[in-house]
Amino acid sequence: MSAILAVCEQRDGVLRKVSHEVVTGAHRLGGTVEAVLCAPSPVAGADQLGKFGADKVVTLTNAAFAKYNPEGCAQAIVDRVKAGGYAAVVFAASATGKDLAPRVAAKLGVGLAADCTDIASEGGGGTIVATRPVYAGKALLKVKVATKPAVLSLRPNVFTPVERPKAGAAETVAVNVAAGRVVVREIKAAEAGALDVAEAQIVVSGGRGLKEPANFKVLEELARAFGGQAAVGASRAVVDAGWRAHADQVGQTGKTVSPTLYVAVGISGAIQHLAGMRTSKVIVAINKDKDAPIFKVADYGVVGDLFEVVPRLTEEIKKLHG
Repeated sequence: MSAILAVCEQRDGVLRKVSHEVVTGAHRLGGTVEAVLCAPSPVAGADQLGKFGADKVVTLTNAAFAKYNPEGCAQAIVDRVKAGGYAAVVFAASATGKDLAPRVAAKLGVGLAADCTDIASEGGGGTIVATRPVYAGKALLKVKVATKPAVLSLRPNVFTPVERPKAGAAETVAVNVAAGRVVVREIKAAEAGALDVAEAQIVVSGGRGLKEPANFKVLEELARAFGGQAAVGASRAVVDAGWRAHADQVGQTGKTVSPTLYVAVGISGAIQHLAGMRTSKVIVAINKDKDAPIFKVADYGVVGDLFEVVPRLTEEIKKLHG
């Protein structure tokens, strides 16, 4: 297998956690792994990519990369791919990756296997096989990528970062970027300390069963009990009602999440919601309706009044965390 290009992410000059997952996933394809970043200057934490097996870390620098620059980053990566002859280009299926990966694939004239939950190289020819959810997560599709380079994006929180310490040579390359049609004016980040539901290891989500927006404080208290590891999500019905921001929405028209633990509170389990959280490793459902569809996918279910169950659960979690 030839070299694999792992496209990593940074924000405000700091490496994003999902980059460790991208490098780990790229390693499954064999061959050497080169990590690449688009940034205005060297990125804090990029030197840690060697810990996860990056043989080389390349930072493509340009002042235009201070904020996400879709056209500039796409062209810089495409130029790198064409010059390096990589067998595959691997992205995260994050908000940035979902925008950038299709642009790169289109410029290269190849297809894109998006939102993969597994990737592998099979046979002596190094054929890449990707597994991805279809039909709103009800089935898994295995696809053989016929084009080269293969362009893949990986679902966040599925590829657990694995440390494979290497020296990880570093290189900084200044690139020229033409003025593009798309300009990112502002990024509205979450409140300080708030986790993104797509990246959190634990997600506590609420639905219409909470009755009113003020009651989300019950879920926020539960999330805090996990010691900063949990994010608060919401169903589409709650977001459409204006109770929570769209950034919190989990589901087919929101964010796809794959946390270690997903707690669904007062959520019936519409197919659109299940599509966004079905690949969570452990699912706990709390609902007063014993026939709610959410129980069909839950590993553990509690039938009861959430306003009684959740506070007691919060107390027990606090005891466990001392």
